[in-house]
Amino acid sequence: MRTGPEDRKTPDRYGITRFIHGPSPGLEDGAMPKARPKRAVSKGETDVLAPMASEEADFHDLQYAKRDGVARITLNRPEVYNAYATGTLRELSRAVEDASVDDSVGVIVLTGTGSAAFCTGGDVREYAERYTQRPRDYWKYMGLFQGAVEALLRCGKPTIARLNGITVGGGNELHLACDLSVAASHVYLGQVGVGVGSVACGGATQWLPLAVGDRRARTMLLLNERIPARKALEWGLVSHVAPSVRRGTQLIEEPNPEQVRLAQEGSRDYRIDLTPLDAAVDELSRRLLGMFPECLRYTKQQVNFWKELGWHSTIGHGREWLALHFANREPHEGMTAFVEKRAPDVAGLRRRLAEGKGGEFLYGRPSRRCAQCGAKGLPEDFAFCGRCGSPVDSLRAPEE
Repeated sequence: MRTGPEDRKTPDRYGITRFIHGPSPGLEDGAMPKARPKRAVSKGETDVLAPMASEEADFHDLQYAKRDGVARITLNRPEVYNAYATGTLRELSRAVEDASVDDSVGVIVLTGTGSAAFCTGGDVREYAERYTQRPRDYWKYMGLFQGAVEALLRCGKPTIARLNGITVGGGNELHLACDLSVAASHVYLGQVGVGVGSVACGGATQWLPLAVGDRRARTMLLLNERIPARKALEWGLVSHVAPSVRRGTQLIEEPNPEQVRLAQEGSRDYRIDLTPLDAAVDELSRRLLGMFPECLRYTKQQVNFWKELGWHSTIGHGREWLALHFANREPHEGMTAFVEKRAPDVAGLRRRLAEGKGGEFLYGRPSRRCAQCGAKGLPEDFAFCGRCGSPVDSLRAPEE
């Protein structure tokens, strides 16, 4: 059995120290072997299974690095709290696929840039500006999201979510797709779907009941309650919590909300320190690298049974329903309100329901026609004809 230097030993689950492999001959300590070149398979062909070197990755929304047996994928959109856009999902699938086929990689870590957010889900501005205008395109978008989630599920290697900040919405669904997670102590987790006019059926409705139990899952999904890191650990929503709030030289093990706020503001000598988080993720990675890779791969596949059963029983339906739902008044109001930084007019929508008008159409049923120009299918809420501008009193009664 090969052994490395003393600082490369790691305790296994039984508390016994074992050694993981040291650096390859001819490489400096800590250096990672370069991905093998795309060698010719036959004349005019290249090895399509050959992974890329980290420096070859041409990603716009991600940072991608491979070192010491670990591939780290970092969502890099801090200006929107690491929310993912359509292109981000395609890049995420590519990065996970590359790490999956790279035999020098044994662990995949997914995280976000900075200390404010791991990921806050889909870019709501993009939703409001594109997908409420072209609901049919949301079906295509959901295909990319499904691909990214399934890449994490089926990559054949253990995945660790490094929760460096807010983890909500689709960000929590990406977290749930990972095998293990370490949360910084200032983090909170949650779902936001029913508060912005959507449904968290991209992993949360399927997997939260498995992770935290039915009642707690419903609390998160129906009430959008924020779950602090320590409570998330008690619920089984995260694997570990690492202290991240520091005042001067002192790490605060269980910070209260006020201490978290001061640390995020950098006030009164408080600050966020992610060093313990990185140490915890590194320790998990070292332990995983000390396990047999083929056994890890098959164990992951077996343990995924219930996750995949729930996922594949519902995701196709969810994709179809969400694409139709984006033509509804609910996502239009919820996501527009989010972008405009105001509270959504849920009371107004409920009032319309009580009046029998519903929310299927933005301005009521397309049930009227103009007596002046003959235009048909005018929304029942329109005061004027959209073609000729005739006032509402020239509109005929709703067609039966």
